[in-house]
Amino acid sequence: MLDINKHLIEASANILEALNKLNEVPQSLTLFVVNQKGVLLGTLTDGDIRRGFLKGLELSDPVEKFMLSGFHFLNDTEVSPAHIRQIKEKGIKLLPVLDKEGKIRGIIDFKKVKTLLPVDAVLMAGGRGERLRPLTDTTPKPLLKVGSKPILEHNIDHLRQFGIRDYHLSLRYKAEMIEAWFGNGSQKDIRIQYVHETEPLGTIGSVSLIRDFKHYHVLVMNADLFTNIDLEDFYQDFVNQQADMSIATVPYTVDVPYAVMNLEEERVQGFREKPTYTYHSNAGIYLIKRELLKIIPAQKSYNATDFIQALIDSGKKVARFPIIGYWIDIGKPEDYKKVQDIVKHINK
Repeated sequence: MLDINKHLIEASANILEALNKLNEVPQSLTLFVVNQKGVLLGTLTDGDIRRGFLKGLELSDPVEKFMLSGFHFLNDTEVSPAHIRQIKEKGIKLLPVLDKEGKIRGIIDFKKVKTLLPVDAVLMAGGRGERLRPLTDTTPKPLLKVGSKPILEHNIDHLRQFGIRDYHLSLRYKAEMIEAWFGNGSQKDIRIQYVHETEPLGTIGSVSLIRDFKHYHVLVMNADLFTNIDLEDFYQDFVNQQADMSIATVPYTVDVPYAVMNLEEERVQGFREKPTYTYHSNAGIYLIKRELLKIIPAQKSYNATDFIQALIDSGKKVARFPIIGYWIDIGKPEDYKKVQDIVKHINK
């Protein structure tokens, strides 16, 4: 989010002060007008000032005479990506986030952030990376560089584009190196907490160590992925389907180089010549209702596939979301080489 103070001006200030302050925010040319208690009253742009002058207002007049009082805003306790999308479609570039008293808690800049998803993110970053040895003998896999920055940083920066600010990093191998790199997240205007596996807990078991999720929905993601998944679409599809859990998937195609027989009771009914079969593979990215995470056993190895099966067996709705874009699981040396080639051509 933007530095709030640069964009605030009191309603009693004159318009000359506002013009000087607009010069300090040339990228947006927008100010938010507040009263002495900090409550938002309206917005002010260079266009509002021009229209005010055309109506006969003068430089000495207060800002409140020029401001637009019918502004758009977001309530910080009721974040709705669908509402945000409607606001964006109206051409709004900056969106204030207000608390229950009407004071600005933050400002969303849609040039930098696509939306504001109300989720906690859990990044699974504890693996040893055996198949990438000897690179991982000295560096944990999440800190291996892809282009100019580590794999894990690519993922965090991608999640930040969707307004995700609360992160939990699950660590084990060389955890201190990862903590030293990211700290508490303040340099990226996010909040990072760490959980530590004392022994391997499977692909989702360490989530049982987290007790303080801030949101009702949780995004769980493997830290060694390289993807441009549209998380806004993923979240909206999850909500629209009224799912308990949604699994991001990637297509996996198998080409059979021979004619395949169609059989019925061991009798040949026909042939399919060199068929192609497409399967939907687990991409290692999940959206889950927070209350369902309590079924993960504490301090025991537990895989995401176990969790998914447990939800299905209990009658919960498990949906899938196809990734439209690129997705690479950096597990082998050839995968690592591939992403190094790809990142040269991607503006991330």
